Amino acid sequence: MSSSATLYIVPTPIGNLQDITQRALDTLRNVDWIAAEDTRHTHKLLQHFSINGRTLSLHEHNEDKRAAMLCQRLIDGESVALVSDAGTPLISDPGFVLVRKCREEGVKIIALPGPCAAVTALSASGLPTDKFVFEGFLPVKMLAREQVLETLQTRTITSVFYEAPRRVVDTVEAVAKVLGEDRQLVLAKEISKTFETYVSGNPQTILEYLHRDPAHQKGEFVLMIAGCASTTTEVPPEALQLLTILQTELPLKKAAAIVAQHYGLKKNRLYQIGLELNDH
Repeated sequence: MSSSATLYIVPTPIGNLQDITQRALDTLRNVDWIAAEDTRHTHKLLQHFSINGRTLSLHEHNEDKRAAMLCQRLIDGESVALVSDAGTPLISDPGFVLVRKCREEGVKIIALPGPCAAVTALSASGLPTDKFVFEGFLPVKMLAREQVLETLQTRTITSVFYEAPRRVVDTVEAVAKVLGEDRQLVLAKEISKTFETYVSGNPQTILEYLHRDPAHQKGEFVLMIAGCASTTTEVPPEALQLLTILQTELPLKKAAAIVAQHYGLKKNRLYQIGLELNDH
C-alpha cells in the first residue's frame, strides 16, 4: 500500500470560517479525493479558500456503498479527506462505516483536531466539565425522547445534546416534565456565528427566551443539562453501609433492591449511589 494512501478526518468550521486550521487547508489541497456529507455545502467552503479538489458525496443514505469504493481507492494508493457539513466528522455525522472499514483493511487513518460544537459549547457553559456524556440528537418521537431523558434523573454528570430548531421548544418542555422545573440548563445557539448566544437557567428561563422572539428558535443548538445533585447525602448512613457490604456479595442491582426494601428507599437511587461508590 502506498504511503500516500491515507484517510484524513478533517474538521471544518461550525460557523466562523477563520476557525479552520492551516493543517486542514493543506490537507484538503493535497488529497486525491474529498468525501463530503453535502458536496454543495463543501464546495462553498472550498471555493472560499480557492481549493479545487475532487469531491464526492458520503452521507447516511449511501455510506455503505461509498465506504467500500473509497476504501478500495485508498488501498490502491489514493488519499481521501473526510469532511462533514460542519465540525468534526463522525460526531453525530456520517463517517463511522468508512472509518471502521478502513481499520479492518489496515488503511492508515489520521484525524486532525478542530472545531466541535459540543466541546466548544460545554467549555463556555459554566457547567461541570470534569465528566460529561455526549448524547447526540434526542429521538424525534416524544415518548422515546422522554425515555432517554428519564435516564438523566439520577445522572450526576453533565449531559450534552444537539437539537434542531423545530424541536428545541418541545425538548425543553420535555426536560421540565421529566427532570423537573429546577434542573439547571444551558442552551448554546449559533456557536462562533454573528448571533452566538448562551442562555442559562431552569427550563422556564430557557422557554421564556425561546418564545420572546421567533428568531430565537432559529439556528443550531447545543443543549446542556446539569447532573442531579449527588444522592448520597439523602440516604441514611446505615443504608449506605449495608449497600456497601451487600455489593461485595451480590450484583449491584440485587443489593440496591434489598436495601431499598429494608429502608423504604428508591431502588434506582440506590443503584446510582452504588455506581458512584464504585467509581471512587
